[in-house]
Amino acid sequence: MSAPRISFEFFPPQSLDASFKLWETVQVLAPMAPNFVSVTYGAGGTTRKLTHDAVATIKRNYGLNVAAHLTCVDATRAETLEIAAAYAEAGVTEIVALRGDAPKGAARFTPHPDGFANSVELVAALAKTGKFKLRVGAYPEAHPDAADRFADVTWLKRKIDAGASSAITQFFFDADTFFRFRDACVKAGITAPIIPGILPIQSWEGTKKFAARCGASISYRLDEGFAAAKRDGREELLALTQCSSLCSRLIEGGVEDLHFYTLNRPELTRDVVRALGIVPEVALEKVA
Repeated sequence: MSAPRISFEFFPPQSLDASFKLWETVQVLAPMAPNFVSVTYGAGGTTRKLTHDAVATIKRNYGLNVAAHLTCVDATRAETLEIAAAYAEAGVTEIVALRGDAPKGAARFTPHPDGFANSVELVAALAKTGKFKLRVGAYPEAHPDAADRFADVTWLKRKIDAGASSAITQFFFDADTFFRFRDACVKAGITAPIIPGILPIQSWEGTKKFAARCGASISYRLDEGFAAAKRDGREELLALTQCSSLCSRLIEGGVEDLHFYTLNRPELTRDVVRALGIVPEVALEKVA
């Protein structure tokens, strides 16, 4: 079994302590030679400037290939394209184009009156600039706003047809969930790479809340396993075993790329990547 290509997701810091944590995370994971790293937007686009600053700093100081998240939330078309232009000026050539979640306090996503109505429109406009490689989101289990799971396949095809070159999935805990989705995409004529999104379980209670918001299902067996591990003080061991096993099963099923949601907590992700046979390169110098 050959080692996969890997990538990591970070989120921008909103405090001094969080800033130190981000740079520590980059420092730990950059030697794993990721294919790319991505930096998220906060809910409702609240970290727009912080995201830009983090992307530019990672690009400048670590030389990593950075894919900046960009959403449709709470911005006009002109403002969104201005942000994209600023990324291009900073040397960023990849964007993860997303509709984005509803702003805090809002029940559902509502487009800005002068903004992009959805991710398909955003992808098409960014593709027209000719400046970026575009990645998009994909949902192996039904998106909370989707009518059914088949709607997610149809929507993904529209995004690929609009100009996206690959997709990164929402996290999941059963490899068969991904395989079923991949098969449905192939049947629908989608040929672009679909990269599984992997969430190493840092906190089981926190993960369950996160999964409930995202529509990711949790098996009774997994829930019981973490309950028992907590009683025995084996949560970290189970988290490493569960994530490594999931990744191995995906690789055995033909997956060549894995995208890790690090939550800016790098140790478990690093240990999983090592378990997959990826040896770190010489550690990089810290950002001054």
